Amino acid sequence: MSTVTFQCLPFDSLSLRQLYDVLALRIDVFIVEQNCPFHDADKKDFVAHHCLGYDEDGDLVAYTRLFDVNLSFEGYTSIGRVATSNKVRGQGIGQKLMSYSIQQCEQLYGRQPIKIGAQKYLLKFYESFGFQSTGEDYLEDGIPHTIMICP
Repeated sequence: MSTVTFQCLPFDSLSLRQLYDVLALRIDVFIVEQNCPFHDADKKDFVAHHCLGYDEDGDLVAYTRLFDVNLSFEGYTSIGRVATSNKVRGQGIGQKLMSYSIQQCEQLYGRQPIKIGAQKYLLKFYESFGFQSTGEDYLEDGIPHTIMICP
C-alpha cells in the first residue's frame, strides 16, 4: 500500500506545481479515463479548498475540492471532484481521501451537512461514510449521478 500525505489549501495558496498536478489528475480521471470531454475549469476552484494527497514518489494520487455553505449547493457544504489516480486504486486511498475531506470540511466550515453529486456506481462507497441518496438522480456529461447528503 502506498503512503499518502494529505494537505488542504485554499486556491491562492496552491503552488504552480500543485495546480498543474491537480489539473493533470482531474484530466486523467474525469476526461481521459471516463472518456468524457467537459469544461473542467468552471471557476469554482477559486472559492474552494483543495485536498491534495501525494505519494512517496511525489505524485498527486488523490484529490478533492471542498466548498463552504452555499458555494456549491444552497444550504450545504460540499465535496467535489473526488479523484484517485489509477496508480493507487484498490489500496484504500479513496477511503482515506474521503475521511480526510470530511474532517477538513468540519474543521474549515463547522459541523454541517455535506451534499455531493455522486456518480451512481460509487453509491456504496459514499454510503460507507454516512451519505444517503436523496433519490434525485440526473445525468451529467452522460454519466448517471445522484444527490447524496451526509447529515
